[in-house]
Amino acid sequence: MNDQSLRKQEERARQVAEAWRGSAAAAAWKQGYHPMADVVQKPGSGWHSKADEHAFETKNFVLRGSLPSTAVAHGEVDWGSGKPLVRPVIEAKKAYQSFALNRSDGPRLTVTGARLGTTTIVTSRGMATVPAWLFTLENYDAPLKRVAVAPSKLPRPPIGQARQSSAGGLRRIAGLAGTAADGRSITVRATHGSCDDGPVVKALETDDSVVLYASIAGARSGPCPADMIEQGVKVKLRKPLGSRVLLDALTGRPVPYGRPDGLSPSRS
Repeated sequence: MNDQSLRKQEERARQVAEAWRGSAAAAAWKQGYHPMADVVQKPGSGWHSKADEHAFETKNFVLRGSLPSTAVAHGEVDWGSGKPLVRPVIEAKKAYQSFALNRSDGPRLTVTGARLGTTTIVTSRGMATVPAWLFTLENYDAPLKRVAVAPSKLPRPPIGQARQSSAGGLRRIAGLAGTAADGRSITVRATHGSCDDGPVVKALETDDSVVLYASIAGARSGPCPADMIEQGVKVKLRKPLGSRVLLDALTGRPVPYGRPDGLSPSRS
């Protein structure tokens, strides 16, 4: 990457940070419920075997039993101080279908029932107690938990997506994969191709936001397969992420946890 491309990326990141500072979108983000961790939580006792762990990671489940059909309209997201936020509750069947995506003949986990309870989850406003479906697993005493409340709609960004031709090789951040316990580093999913040395993700930090700008290193010329490789990249921060909004420099949008394929809690 040459210096001119890096300057363009940094300038775009500054533009995004400035656009969000004091904006209506920033206010909406701070008032909403946006999960920053996985909404599906494995049993607290851990997995009994590598086979069960593999079944969870490959989303290979089978349902042997019935799920609650009684609708619960709303639930509260409680941060422990201030007024709780009321959000719609996802029905048990839909919650099950969000993680039970595989029906292969390999190792499987068996769900035998579910009840509505609570769990805690990291959000853009800190740790919160939220309603959760507690799924009973065969041969397990502790349940598999799935957050039951729908996230708030992502606010409309105050800045549009950058043009690729003027963005210095910026690439989109695919999603947030995790946040360190102390908040001083995050792991994001970034993409690259077969003819480069992998993704590079840098951060522009302000008091209100952390703007991530992603690119690739060592791009080589010549014929190259048109494939897309996704890779986790750890980004260290100068201070804990806290309640600062995490933004993608290319799109100008927040980077919530998860994927835009129905599993992402903040894109529902």
